[in-house]
Parts: sequence; C-alpha cells; structure tokens
Amino acid sequence: MTDTALAPPMTRSAGVDFDSTEARELLKRRYRAEARFKALGLLAVLVTAAFLAFLLVDILRKGIPSFFEHRATLTVNFDAALIDPKGTRDPADLREGDYQALVRAALQSQFPEAQDRRTRRALDGMISSGAVDDLRQAVLANPGLIGQSRVMPLLFSSDADLFLRQRDTLITRRTGSGPLRVEGESNAVTLRGGGAAFRAALAESKTFLAERRRALLAELATLPAAGSNAGVDTKRTELEQAAASIQARIADANAPETLTDREPSLLVAIGDGILKITEIGANEAKATTLIAPKPGSIITEWSLLTLRVPETNRRVNDNVSAWLEILAQRGLTERAFNARFFQNGDSREPELAGIRGALIGSALTLMVTLLLCVPIGVAAAIYLEEFAPKNRFTDLLEVNINNLAAVPSIVFGLLGLAVFLNAFDLPRSAPLVGGLVLALLVLPTIIIASRAALKAVPPSIKEAALGVGASHQQAVFHHVLPLAMPGIMTGTIIGMAHALGETAPLLMIGMVAFIVDIPGAITEAATVLPVQIFLWSDLPELAFQSRTAGAIIVLLGFLLVMNAAAVILRRMFERRW
Repeated sequence: MTDTALAPPMTRSAGVDFDSTEARELLKRRYRAEARFKALGLLAVLVTAAFLAFLLVDILRKGIPSFFEHRATLTVNFDAALIDPKGTRDPADLREGDYQALVRAALQSQFPEAQDRRTRRALDGMISSGAVDDLRQAVLANPGLIGQSRVMPLLFSSDADLFLRQRDTLITRRTGSGPLRVEGESNAVTLRGGGAAFRAALAESKTFLAERRRALLAELATLPAAGSNAGVDTKRTELEQAAASIQARIADANAPETLTDREPSLLVAIGDGILKITEIGANEAKATTLIAPKPGSIITEWSLLTLRVPETNRRVNDNVSAWLEILAQRGLTERAFNARFFQNGDSREPELAGIRGALIGSALTLMVTLLLCVPIGVAAAIYLEEFAPKNRFTDLLEVNINNLAAVPSIVFGLLGLAVFLNAFDLPRSAPLVGGLVLALLVLPTIIIASRAALKAVPPSIKEAALGVGASHQQAVFHHVLPLAMPGIMTGTIIGMAHALGETAPLLMIGMVAFIVDIPGAITEAATVLPVQIFLWSDLPELAFQSRTAGAIIVLLGFLLVMNAAAVILRRMFERRW
C-alpha cells in the first residue's frame, strides 16, 4: 500500500446536463471551430507552397534559356592576307589579324544583296563580337587553319538570340492556302491570290487597329476637361482625330490596310526569299523585297509570317528578321550549351556575360568567412557555456551577442567601410574585406547555435567523464563537443547560407564595381553572386533578365550543395557516436 490517496471517480458537475441540447450544440460548435482552424492552417500551407512554386517556376522559366546560346554555322575562309599578311604565323601577328573581316565575308556570302553601308552594318550586327575572339583562339590553337575554309560556329548577338527564342517578338506562321502570283520587281511587288492566309492577316490587322483605338480612348479619358489648358486641348484634338481615323479604317472589314512600322510586320517567305507586305487586302497585297526569291511568276509553296511586335518596338528590324529566318530555313543555325556562362566574367554584352568571376569571388569570400568565424564562434560558445563565470559581465556579453544577431546587415557594411577600408587601408572590393565583414555578420549566429548545441548534450555525459577522473577541459573537448558537433555544423551552415545571400554589406565595401577579370587571390578585386545578380537586374537589356534568373539558379544550387555537405558531415559525426 502507499500513502497516496486514490483519486475520486469523475462525476458530473452539479447543475450541468451533458445530455441536453444546449450541451450538444456547444460541443458541435467546438468541433466546427477546430475544423475551421485546421482548414485555415492547411490553407496557409497551400498558399505558401503556391507562392514558392510560382517563384521557382518563374525563375526556371526565365533562367534556363541562359544556359543555351544560338550560333550560326557558316563557312569561314581563313584568308591568309587578312589574318597573317606577313606569313610568319607568329602568335603575336596572328592576334592582330582582321578576324572581323572573316565574319563579314561569311555573312556576305549568304546575303550578297546587302550592299549599302547601313544594310551591311545591320548584317554584321547579327553576330556577336565574341565570334571574332572564337576565330582568333581557333587560329592560335591550330595555325594550320590559315588558307582553308571551315564550317565554324559564330555566336549570334543577344538581339538575334532573343529573336530566335521568340522573346523579342512572337512569330505566327501560316502556310499558303493556294497559288500566289508574283508581279513586279524590287520595291514594287504585287502579290495576288493568298486566299485564307491573306484574309486572316487582314483580320488581324483590323484587330490590332481596334486595340490601338482603345488605347487612344483610354489615354483620352485621363486628360483634364476641355478648356483647362491649351496644350491639353491640342493633345485631346490629336487623340480624337487619331481615334476617328482608326475607326474609319476598321469600319470596312474588307478594305485594304496600309502597314507601317507601327503595325505588326507581315513577311512572305517564298523559298529562299522574303518579301515584306506594305499593303494587305483580302486577295491581294503589295510588298517590297527584303531577300530576292528565285524567279517565278506563280508560286505554289509559300508561307506568311506575322511578327506580332511592331518594328519600332523591336530590337531587330525586318531586314535582320528576314536574314535570321532564312538562316534557320537553310539549317545554318544551332542551339548549344552556353559554356561561356560559366567560363566568362562579367561583360557589357549580354551574350558574353558569365558568372565565373562571381563564383570564384563568392568561394574566396566564404572561405575567409569560414576560416574566421567558425574557430572564433565555437571557441566563444564553449567558453561562455562551460568555463565563463556567471556574473554581470558575462550576462551583458550574452545580451549583446543576442542583440548583434538582429542588427541590420548594412550596419556591418558601414563598420567594414570605416574600419577595414578607411582605418586599416585594406584593398577595396576584395574577398578579404568581404570575408571579414561577413564573418562579423554571422559570428553571433554561430555562437548562439553552438551554445544551443552544447546545452542539448545530456549533462550525464560530462558528469560521467568527471566521475572517472577526467578534467573539466577533457570532459568538454573529448565528450561534450563531439556530441554537439552536428548541431554546431547546422549552425555553421545557417550562418554561411546567410552570408552567401548577403548583398548590402558588400555594396558598402565597393564590391558593386564592374569587374571583368577573374580573381586569383583574396586581395584582388572581385564580386560575388548576389552582387552580380543585383547588377544584372538593374540593366535595361532584356537579355540580362535571363542572365539574372540563371545566376539565381546557380546561387540556389550553390546553397543546396552547401546544405548537402552539412547533412553528410552531420551523419559522419553521428555515426561515430
């Protein structure tokens, strides 16, 4: 028997009838409230997952194209008179060769009709300046190419690449539905026939005009009342006249439409030729020649291309669009893996910009951060948790460490600017200074996480070690610390992930500079991935949006690799104990 009194049996409270209708309704309301709470919690999880999925899909959709590039596969004649006029084959002379002339000649052989200066400049602009460097490197690696003709991949410019990926404009292709009669020459070509393709194109032109009219009316509605300002009245009159003119054009669905550079472009592809329609009707069109087709009055195989974005709003004009279309038809374009994205440093030309410099800069900066903050942070945690006396000084120290973990990161950047750059005169925009600043930033996180890991070790472990004669230091370093190592590694990875994604403190120490060279040491100028992403996101070129998303994907992959390494290390330590 025990002295503990047996608990009395549970009885109904006096005056409460649990079988009454009121009690049952109260119970139902409680169940409904619990069900609502569970549903709201599930809804919150689903909404969060949806936002994360949308963000990930958007990043992948924009970033994956940056891992691929478009190239023209043209026959290049390595003319010795252009790249080695002295005939010495000396590398110094070969570097000075006119490789741009080789690219120009390869393009001219495909489009001999490009004769005037303006057209030739547009033709040359299709190919990136990186193609010239590729040819130079190929000749330096193999001087035997001199005097030969080889099929070489020539990198397209970013504008041409966007067009081929249909990011610059959406292209709609319609196969001709009947024979097409071609009359006239050069800038006065008349196309008769067309059938359903011409009628559909005419209807699209009317639809585009209706959209323009709605935009004009919407702009007109935002203007102040008439008579308030002479300039506003003039603007109102212009908008009203433009809207009325467009309304007159779309009133008759079968009336021909004159196409300007403010409407979507219509191109007729006839074999190896391209014609640009200037006036479209239901069964007849007028056009100008962009690329002359083979002679023939009646064409049975043809197609109609609609470039949805007007020429004034596109990076490539209709001439370049026609050349790119013909190259694709001839099978002279290819899509390949973009190794430059991982091999090159930053560049002003989007197709040549890469992240190698930022990757190496991030690795060097994180190495400095890791070498500084892990030994100091773990040692500080061990001292505060196991050896420091409990007094007001240590209490104040603990409070300050906890407060430092919540200090905005830009404050550490200002500290690094004042101390490391101004006082110590360390090199600006160097991984050494970046690592020092980030070490100060993540040190409180590592100390707090390491102390928590030491506290989580059962006290019996240390007590057993002390009981068999171990010193306090031996008990901590031989028994407590190994068991706490998985938690310390977790805290370290959290701190390093925090450092990997930081931008503000690095901007303060000058790592926002445009740096092309690849850093080779911690004292050389460099940038890091988050800063590179920040720089690219601020550039107006559409091609840099893809580069930005691609760099974000690499940054996330970098973080996943770090987390995987942390998991492996934790399991290694856990298997030992």
